[in-house]
Amino acid sequence: MPTALADDIDILVKAKRLIAGDYVPQDDEPYMAEAQLDYFRRLLQAWKKAILDASADTLQQLQDGPIREPDLNDRASSETDWGIELRTRDRQRKLITKIESALRRIDEGEYGYCEVTGEPIGLGRLIARPIATMTVEAQEAHERREKISRDD
Repeated sequence: MPTALADDIDILVKAKRLIAGDYVPQDDEPYMAEAQLDYFRRLLQAWKKAILDASADTLQQLQDGPIREPDLNDRASSETDWGIELRTRDRQRKLITKIESALRRIDEGEYGYCEVTGEPIGLGRLIARPIATMTVEAQEAHERREKISRDD
């Protein structure tokens, strides 16, 4: 069974395929120009739609009926699978909040810039993780601070 992170990545890959066309943001064009913003807006919207579609499928399966496995081991396995599926959907529900926040940043002209340093996040990072809010360096520093405060 795929992990929750792998499921998120698969859904993002599907979203990228949905919006695939002639345009892919390039480093040699003005950073966060209209074409790039439009690309990321469409990508985020497609990603959100793919997550909502997967959630609707899960909901439909849950409504179809309870688990009725005659063998206790099979039932336990099915219940474990459902538990993982529901945790994945909860994780994706939180991801939708981040996607909506990224869409809001596009509308406000703040998308693509680090919320800590104000520097450009970079196209490579945004293509890999369209909801990124910090540069790699700022994210690493943030994670180090979190680790230190957890260890105290």
